[in-house]
Amino acid sequence: MNTDPIADLLTRIRNANMAQHEVTTVPSSKIKREILRVMKEKAFIKDFQESKSEGPQKTLSIQLLPGKKLNLKRISRPGQRIYKTSQELFPVLRGYGFSIVSTSQGIMTGDEARKKRIGGEIICEIH
Repeated sequence: MNTDPIADLLTRIRNANMAQHEVTTVPSSKIKREILRVMKEKAFIKDFQESKSEGPQKTLSIQLLPGKKLNLKRISRPGQRIYKTSQELFPVLRGYGFSIVSTSQGIMTGDEARKKRIGGEIICEIH
């Protein structure tokens, strides 16, 4: 039983990246699609597609970039939510990484949230 689907997504991507796999699959959800959309915009993954599986739930097939080392860190967890205002959203690794924030206007990077002057829950950091 999985109690944190976002941590499961990040772990599957991290493990597939370390094993140098080109593709990995995860169960689909709206928040996972949005996180992957942000990762694709920032060129940390090549692409992702949603496909129908044998069971009732759809799956996401994620194409990873070969040779790119990913550091994925879950910040806000189900047992400890981390919320920041726009002034508290700082660059990750002086701009070499980014954070993914869940705001009232959707999921976006920490930089976008800071520019729009909205805060939210910090989901993860990627560098």
